[in-house]
Amino acid sequence: MTSGGGLRPPAQHPHAAGSLPAACGIGLRAPHVAEILAARPALPWVEVHPENYMGGGPAVAQLEAVRRDYPVSLHGVGLSLGSDGALDQRHLGRLRALADRIEPCLVSEHLSWSIAGGAYLNHLLPLPYTEETLTVVAEHVARAQDALERRILIENPSSYLRFRHSTIAEPELLAALVGLTGCGLLCDVNNIFVSAHNLGLDPVAYLDALPADAVGEIHLAGHAVNDADGHVILIDDHGSPVAAPVWTLYAHALARFGAVPTLIEWDTDIPELGVLMAEAATADRLIASALPIAAAKEGRDAHAA
Repeated sequence: MTSGGGLRPPAQHPHAAGSLPAACGIGLRAPHVAEILAARPALPWVEVHPENYMGGGPAVAQLEAVRRDYPVSLHGVGLSLGSDGALDQRHLGRLRALADRIEPCLVSEHLSWSIAGGAYLNHLLPLPYTEETLTVVAEHVARAQDALERRILIENPSSYLRFRHSTIAEPELLAALVGLTGCGLLCDVNNIFVSAHNLGLDPVAYLDALPADAVGEIHLAGHAVNDADGHVILIDDHGSPVAAPVWTLYAHALARFGAVPTLIEWDTDIPELGVLMAEAATADRLIASALPIAAAKEGRDAHAA
């Protein structure tokens, strides 16, 4: 199948779709593509924003070259699952064409909206958590999964305000979304930490409220500390190392969810590749510590069954 963006039929790849290793990968950004293709560093997997590759051309050719050596996950920012009205079918079609070509192990998107009246906004905007929101997002997730012919993961956002008329807690809404659509969850631990600080929530209780068997990927990133009229506000800016309390929360996430594929996101003030790999190595050490706990839990569950 060929799209308007000039995408060709998919090639065969050695890494099967749907099988990311239980290790920490990195977000693949433009400054590091040439270095990775030249040096082939020991990375377990990489993740990209599909919107950067939907037009075909040299960028997607480079991504195909990366895909021959590494598993790839597509992390979308443009579907606008929370918008009222129908999904953008052209965007969805281009995403399907790229997924057919690259054969990603996972596809994910955000619990947010970014389109209004046909205008695209360069932000992942928050939603009120109500039954109406749940209905809209569930319908869009189901339609996206049907169009892509694959399960997608939905990421929890970072929050800076609370809608007065929200009636459902965020982790409960995500759990309901899983039940209605069969989607999975992308648990962004930094977003949970940021939201918990800004809104006065318990981040551990948030993690514990998520359906553990639905979590298929974890994100880690840095955040900025800002002063807003004497109040400290955390901003999810992906521009610094993972903060110490986020590592602590991540360890709790691994204890609850098991050794889940994890990603280091770094999108602003992007450092040298070695800095990202060092962050990933820290996550890998925590994952290795979680493996015996996960194996013991599986053994107990099997015995109980």
